[in-house]
Amino acid sequence: MNIETVKFGNVEVEESRIFDFVLPVIGFNDLSKYVIIEPNKDNLFKWLQSAEDPDLAFPIISVAALNYDYSIDISDDVIQSLDIKNAESLLVMNITSIPQDNPQGTTINLLAPLIFNLENQKAGQIVLSGSGYDISYPMFKKD
Repeated sequence: MNIETVKFGNVEVEESRIFDFVLPVIGFNDLSKYVIIEPNKDNLFKWLQSAEDPDLAFPIISVAALNYDYSIDISDDVIQSLDIKNAESLLVMNITSIPQDNPQGTTINLLAPLIFNLENQKAGQIVLSGSGYDISYPMFKKD
């Protein structure tokens, strides 16, 4: 399948790599099809690109790769919505905000992670209410 994107041009994507966001990305309830794009395999950052809106792409990162003390509890409702059978089938990513004029000011949304079920291509963004996690946690410590 070809996906037209503003950031990456025309991208060929296998249907099996398109995630169905049964729990929508917050603020984008009308969009449900996304793909993870890795323009550079050596980079920690990836992109969550909408398959329905060429303009919409979020920079995302796996907090696990950063060795942060970060754990999430997934509610029974989310487990049911994403049809989760085992934790090994999950990929957890977080949306980042990278200021163009100051990449050192990059923040990570720890409060609302993206949960991907790799077994069935269902995904969703959840809010970890009461977790104490920040919506804009600084990626780089200031000296």
